[in-house]
Amino acid sequence: MAERVKLHPHTPHQKRIFEIVDSLKEGSVILMPTDSQYALACDYQNKKGIERIRTIRNLGKNDHLTVMCHSLQHASTFARMDDPNFKLIKRLIPGTFTFILPATREVPRLLVHPKKKTVGIRIPDYPICLNLIQTLNRPLLAITAKLDDSKYADPSAGDREMFLSRFDHLVDVTIDNQQPLQDTESSIVDLTGDVPELLREGPGLDQLREAVALEGQTLLEGAEV
Repeated sequence: MAERVKLHPHTPHQKRIFEIVDSLKEGSVILMPTDSQYALACDYQNKKGIERIRTIRNLGKNDHLTVMCHSLQHASTFARMDDPNFKLIKRLIPGTFTFILPATREVPRLLVHPKKKTVGIRIPDYPICLNLIQTLNRPLLAITAKLDDSKYADPSAGDREMFLSRFDHLVDVTIDNQQPLQDTESSIVDLTGDVPELLREGPGLDQLREAVALEGQTLLEGAEV
C-alpha cells in the first residue's frame, strides 16, 4: 500500500520533501502531481524503478520516457542542443512542454530511444517537482500516470480520490497536492529535425507558436503520438 504524503502545491514542506527524496534514493516509484497531469516517477538511475514504470504503463521499448530536470543548464547535461534549439527552449521553460532531443552519454540506455538515440526532456513549472529534483540532485524519470482498461485510472475521469487509489498497490509513495485533477498532458515538441514538430498538443500551444515565430522558425504541427 502506497504511503500518502500531502504537500502544498506551491510551498511544499521541506521535511516531507527530504523524506520523499530518501525514499527515491532507496528505489521507490512515486505518483506525483506536475504542472500538467499526475506522473509516475523515480530516480533516473533506478533501473528497477524504470522497468516497474514501463510495466505499469504497458510501454514498449520504442516509447519515450522523460528526463525531468530543474533548469536548462541541468537539462544540457542529458540532451544535445544546438543554438536555435537552446534559444527556443529557453523561451518556453519552465512549462508544460516535453522536448525530444538527441541524448548524451549521461542518459541511461533504458531511457534512450533504441533507434533514434533520443530522449524526452522536461522542465516543469511546479514547485513540488522542482524541489524534489533539486533535493535529489539528479533528474527524475517521469511519464504521465494512467492505466489501460481501468475505470477512474485516467485523470480525465475527474475523481481525484478514485484516481489516486488506483495506484495504491503499484507505487510506493503518492503525493497528494489536494487540488483538482489536471486532465491535459504536456505538449511534446520534436526538435531533432530541421524545424520544430508538434507531436502532441497540450497546454501552451499559443506560447509555443509565438516562441517558434520569434526564433524565425516554422512549427510543423503533425499528428498526435
